Amino acid sequence: MERKNYTPLPSNKTADILSSCHPDKNSDNMTINPMNPLPLSPRPVSCIEDHYNVIACRDLTLTNWSETFSIQPELYFLPRDVEEIREILLLSKTNRKRLRVVGRCHSPSDIAFCTDYMMSLKLMNRVLQISLENLTVKVEAGITLTKLNSELEKHDMALPVLPSLSDVTVGGAINTATHGSGIGYQVLSAYVIELELITCSGGVVKCSKEDKSDIFFSVLCGLGSLGVVTVVTLQCEPSYLLYQRRTPSTLDHVLDDLDDHLTQSEHFRFYWFPHTNHVSLDHIVRLPQGSVLPPALPPLTKFIDNITTWFWNYAVGYHALEFAYYVSTMVPAITPWINRIWFFLQFSKETERIDRSPNIFNFDCLFKQHVYEVSIPVEKTQVVLTELRRYLDRHPHLFVHFPVEVRFVAADDIYLSPAFGRNSCFINVIMYRPYGKTIEYNKWFSALDKIAREAGGRPHWAKVCSWF
Repeated sequence: MERKNYTPLPSNKTADILSSCHPDKNSDNMTINPMNPLPLSPRPVSCIEDHYNVIACRDLTLTNWSETFSIQPELYFLPRDVEEIREILLLSKTNRKRLRVVGRCHSPSDIAFCTDYMMSLKLMNRVLQISLENLTVKVEAGITLTKLNSELEKHDMALPVLPSLSDVTVGGAINTATHGSGIGYQVLSAYVIELELITCSGGVVKCSKEDKSDIFFSVLCGLGSLGVVTVVTLQCEPSYLLYQRRTPSTLDHVLDDLDDHLTQSEHFRFYWFPHTNHVSLDHIVRLPQGSVLPPALPPLTKFIDNITTWFWNYAVGYHALEFAYYVSTMVPAITPWINRIWFFLQFSKETERIDRSPNIFNFDCLFKQHVYEVSIPVEKTQVVLTELRRYLDRHPHLFVHFPVEVRFVAADDIYLSPAFGRNSCFINVIMYRPYGKTIEYNKWFSALDKIAREAGGRPHWAKVCSWF
């Protein structure tokens, strides 16, 4: 490959590209949230010599969704094809710079951040091929699960599992073993049947379970350390509807009867409300092929239903809750009461619904938050959650937020997967940041970390993590 001399984009050109992202259009230091599309000029901006139009920006601050981490890389690249990625890799190697690929910045950790070079594949987001016969889809790694779900729906196809949110890239999801819930279903990375990788030397490697399997199982959940994943082929299945039944229960009950719950439905998960014995159970069942959505409501009924849903989900479940937790930062002792009140307001009655798989698997993560998640052997679920509850009981002045989300995943063969070689329970704890306020979370997260390690715990790489 011919070596080229590179000249970064001048700050005034960066300002032209990013001006709509910052109220001060004359500022050289632009702050954007990568969850929103980056505005680009109609024609590619040449920032690395006129003969090669790799789009890059500098004087740019990247912030993750929860606004817990931010970084200003020396250069931020947006390649559009493999050749541009090769040029960026050559540039980073020539200048002895670290290079990290970032997705949608939804991770509550800083795993993809660095001060040297960063690269986003958001412009490489096409569906390349769909096989109706084999039920597979081949995509560029920068496509989001949201867009992929939409494209698959057009062909009556769907992914076997989805995480709690789909506004993440396919590349980011498989590099961190993103998962859903269901003891018969694996992490999303396990449904990759082939991928293409560009190594640091610029070579393209195509691998699968049958071809270069060691590379394949290393790159899946490889944390971006082995190269740039550019193309992914995923195994899909015919589109399906899900029936969700949400019921109130107690932590004692669900732990005592956990084996029964795991086999009652394909996708089981539950949410514990700390400082209480309350839990909310989600039993999710796949409906037979050919099932149809319930008939549409009459216009007036639908209008009333939309108003009611907005009130409970957003007026109460979002805005009032955020305000209540904000007050609790000044009066921490009210936190247990908030957890109890919101359980009774929103989760104390049984509810049912039928919808397409993305609409059931995904849910609103509400407002900004710190998140820590750990994987343990499924048979250790009762031990770990019981000890976590005892820890709170022994520390009456430690007040934590709901929910503790508990999900289950089948074993896989991916080397760095948290579910490698064992059926696993994922325990996810959060501490909200109401109105962006700084919240102490270390003691709560450290407690789960210590308890989980003693039970053979493994980290979820995309969450706040002390394992690096």
